[in-house]
Amino acid sequence: MTVYVDNEQIQWRGKLWCHMVADTLPELHEFAQKLGLRRSWFQDHGQYWHYDITVSKRNMALALGAVPGDKRTIVTCAKKLKEEN
Repeated sequence: MTVYVDNEQIQWRGKLWCHMVADTLPELHEFAQKLGLRRSWFQDHGQYWHYDITVSKRNMALALGAVPGDKRTIVTCAKKLKEEN
């Protein structure tokens, strides 16, 4: 199983943000917990399920074994995650 992070760097509230997804929902939540993210920050109200993470959390995720993903990989994985849950 794999956790993916993009490098979108969307500016919001004075910070740059990226997206984090995974092959399975349990894996995604477990990895988010390792990063110190709250479960309530999980984005499950839109078309794609994911966590929004700051660039510093992205760097931490990469250090913990997450894989850089391009937009296609992130969207495909996020859609699959939602469909399977």
